[in-house]
Amino acid sequence: MTRTDELRHRLLGFRPTDALWGWLGPGLIALVGGVLRFWSLDRPQALVFDETYYVKQGWSMIRYGVEMRTLSSLKKPDEAFVGGNPDVFSSTDGDFVVHPPVGKWVIGFGEWLLGPDSGWGWRFSVALLGTLSILIVGRIARRMFGSTALGCVASFLLAFEGSHFVMSRTGILDIIVMFFALCAFAALLVDRDRSREVLARKVGELGRGEWPGGGGPWLGWRPWRWVAGISLGLCMGTKWSGIFFLAAFGLMTVWWDLGARRAAGVRHWARGGLLKDGPFAAVQTVVTGAVVYTVSWTGWFLSDNGYHRHWDTFNPGQGVQWLPPVLRNWVKYHQDAYQFNTTLSTPHPYQSNPWSWLVQTRPTSFYYESPARGVDGCSVAQCSQAVNPIGTISVWWVGILALLVVLWWWLVRRDWRAGAIAAGMVGGYLPWFAYQSRTIYTFYAVAFEPWVVLAVTFLIGLWVGRRAPDPVRWRIRVLVVGGYLLLTLALFAFFHPVYTAETIPYDQWHWRMWFPSWI
Repeated sequence: MTRTDELRHRLLGFRPTDALWGWLGPGLIALVGGVLRFWSLDRPQALVFDETYYVKQGWSMIRYGVEMRTLSSLKKPDEAFVGGNPDVFSSTDGDFVVHPPVGKWVIGFGEWLLGPDSGWGWRFSVALLGTLSILIVGRIARRMFGSTALGCVASFLLAFEGSHFVMSRTGILDIIVMFFALCAFAALLVDRDRSREVLARKVGELGRGEWPGGGGPWLGWRPWRWVAGISLGLCMGTKWSGIFFLAAFGLMTVWWDLGARRAAGVRHWARGGLLKDGPFAAVQTVVTGAVVYTVSWTGWFLSDNGYHRHWDTFNPGQGVQWLPPVLRNWVKYHQDAYQFNTTLSTPHPYQSNPWSWLVQTRPTSFYYESPARGVDGCSVAQCSQAVNPIGTISVWWVGILALLVVLWWWLVRRDWRAGAIAAGMVGGYLPWFAYQSRTIYTFYAVAFEPWVVLAVTFLIGLWVGRRAPDPVRWRIRVLVVGGYLLLTLALFAFFHPVYTAETIPYDQWHWRMWFPSWI
């Protein structure tokens, strides 16, 4: 074995060789998950929960390049929009919206492609991203855990998890935040492997007993980290909460570089990681993300009617005076949006505290109707139609245990895989505890759900292990995991009617409301 081979093994560990099944396994599961997500995507033919904002704003982006106010003459613009009249906007008055444009552009793309007159257009883009995320999380798990089987487990858990399923069929922003954060994470994993390959080769070219000085070699342009920066910019351009993913993943990738240089025997590895990798990483992630975020506002910059577009004209002498007027207006817009986002505390019957999200004690009811006999296929005295993103508890409840195991393996065992999962949770979950007085909802958890799934997959991998000396015990553990996956599938099937607004007898709806807090 050459020195390069030794370093490659030390830096990269085991890598599966079944390349075909590495794509086919998660890919087939994603295909099944996608069919389920696209099936009857236009049901219900109504704007559910926050679709009342983002679906209409998406179409406004297509029509005007910016979010416009609905006509004041329309008392019920949602009914007009759903009824096939999407032209519900003023052509002169920009609307004050508190989230950046990217997510609205994504939703608007589906409306442009399939039309704004049904749920197919409203929800096409989010269903597509939700489906792709099933494949991506499987590929991530395969790369992290060195197992195609565990990659398939991760894809399976995400495909048949109720909250992810509903959010993939609802035209709102959170699944888009999740998708771009997941893409950034996947890109950084690929970059980790590629950069370590380069490090192993460059150090391996030295003679035996010779170690690189000066902090070690430069690792190249690292295109996958540019991809991560673009993805993080799009994530922040969907919701500002994406900035926490940027911070967590930016620190994670630099930490990985420090560990790689140290493991390769580089002298002054800390100096090399901080001075050679750190500034370049900042440009690739922070600067690139900021540029992408700014570019995502192009529609507002080019518009003449966007909200606050000419704020300086009516407020001379106010704002950041040393900035050009257009940027002064943009900063003022951000100040107003920040004020709204950090002080929103209007009580809502379905608001929840982030402490409860993992337990799924208060899912957010998106839609509920009670058709009587003879209406919408109801054949009994009273029926129910519901869209409720109740999380599949076999994933979330086991996920709590799995996250505790991840914390142990990161802090005590120093397992990089556990640290990577923790980074996703730090970026997607931890910041919400600073906003516990704000009006927030359980469905926000979909943004960090892939890392809960990866934590469960990590736990399964630890418990099953590779084929042990005792084959009987190993087979029993595999069967238990199979039973767990079947339980997850059964729970998903049981709750499916309340995920998709099927018309079912009221009693059957009530059977599925296991806890009073679910109603």
